[in-house]
Amino acid sequence: MKKILFTCVFALVVCYAQAQLGVKYDPTIQSTKSMQYFKPKGNLFVGDCIPFSKDGVYYYYWLLDSAHHKSLNGLGGHQWALSKSSDLKTWQQFPLVLKIDEPWEKSICTGSVVYHKGLYYAFYATRLLNDGKVNEQLSYAISKDGVHFDKQKPNPFYTSAPGYSKRNFRDPKVFIDADGVFHLFVSSDQENPVMQRASGCLVHLSSKDLKTWNVHEPILTGQPSTPECPDYFFWKGWYYLVYSDNSNTSYVKSRKPYGPWEAPRYQALNEDWSNVVKTAEFKNGRRIAAAWVPNRFESKDNNGEIFGGNSLFREVGQEADGTLTTSFPAEMVPETTGPLDIKIVNDLQSSSPDSKSINIKSPGGVGSSHIENVPLNCRITLEIEPLGSNEEFGLYLRSGPRAEGGYRLNFSAANKTVKLGNTAIEGVDGLNKPIKVDVVIKDGIIDVDVDHKRTIVNRTYEQNGNFVWFYAKHGQVNFKSITISPLKED
Repeated sequence: MKKILFTCVFALVVCYAQAQLGVKYDPTIQSTKSMQYFKPKGNLFVGDCIPFSKDGVYYYYWLLDSAHHKSLNGLGGHQWALSKSSDLKTWQQFPLVLKIDEPWEKSICTGSVVYHKGLYYAFYATRLLNDGKVNEQLSYAISKDGVHFDKQKPNPFYTSAPGYSKRNFRDPKVFIDADGVFHLFVSSDQENPVMQRASGCLVHLSSKDLKTWNVHEPILTGQPSTPECPDYFFWKGWYYLVYSDNSNTSYVKSRKPYGPWEAPRYQALNEDWSNVVKTAEFKNGRRIAAAWVPNRFESKDNNGEIFGGNSLFREVGQEADGTLTTSFPAEMVPETTGPLDIKIVNDLQSSSPDSKSINIKSPGGVGSSHIENVPLNCRITLEIEPLGSNEEFGLYLRSGPRAEGGYRLNFSAANKTVKLGNTAIEGVDGLNKPIKVDVVIKDGIIDVDVDHKRTIVNRTYEQNGNFVWFYAKHGQVNFKSITISPLKED
């Protein structure tokens, strides 16, 4: 009896110790509504995302973050969570699918998922300490349902590739070719690059049996930092290679699977506050991108980002030359209570032909109008029609009287830029023509869809005025079909 009692107590201690290796997460208390701008309840955050789809179901794997990457002595302590949906409106939440099970696992890092011959394969990097040094090594797990994964032995299965960094060796993107060969693109750095400030690369590994791995020429080289969280897919005649530099996402495209690569006309995935974008196919030939909006240090508007925040989704489109576009996924726009009755106040060189329109004619300076009593959480939609050349035009969001404070949403056709507060996107075509603008303001995030081709988001904390100002400088602009709708409470 004593032996049995001791065994039971020992087992409980072991189970308790293992349970404490990673942060606790309760899926039953998480929202099952739209995942746009989602943050898990408690002092927890969304980190890097691993979207995947099968049979019309969107699997949204994401890194569960606590303490903004400070867990386990700053090595992250991340684990994989899962949310999935067949309509992007209602979601199922699951217990952690890849957890920290061993003391040496300091973080279950970003990776990717593929389905092959009845099984789901999740490839990821494990961050660990080896002789006091941080290493990142490759691991994988197998599942029959995409929810319950078993880690495979040896774990890790691949420690490093000759000539590449051991510290930075993570984020494997997996795909399987027509011959059934597994390929991995792995984020790393060349140990002896031609240029010291251009060592970032994607290592190319392949295997037929997941035991013996071949190292090929890197698929991407010459990057200023480790090109993180790569994505790779074929879509409508084009191959795309996606990667992130300090969390800002870029891509190249090609008609052939391994290049030669060419840059697009503009980088629609590159939004400063949309981190490490990755995509997955969805129904009817669509692609839905997943990313995350980081928090700011000390919750100050002008401070830099810190790891972990809220989820963010984009509808990805494609132009004739293969250049990608981004817009709001229609199903994921937050619900509203319906449009408000708004009162437009015309201030400078402006007039209102009806209750939803503003005409500004200000060739010698700035003209403006404003609307008061705008809810903090709301959706604003409008059409903007520039007439001839303008220096700039736009809105001030969450502003005060006399346009004090707030966040300027600025459009410049000449510079092909859209600015939102202290962030901007470039290469925005068509700003000299009529455009539709959709703005969602929710819990300190401002998100903007520009004519269903470009998007820009920012993390905003400190300005909470209830005015929206409309302005135009050195030109003539019509603002039409203006609606302001409060968001429904979660």
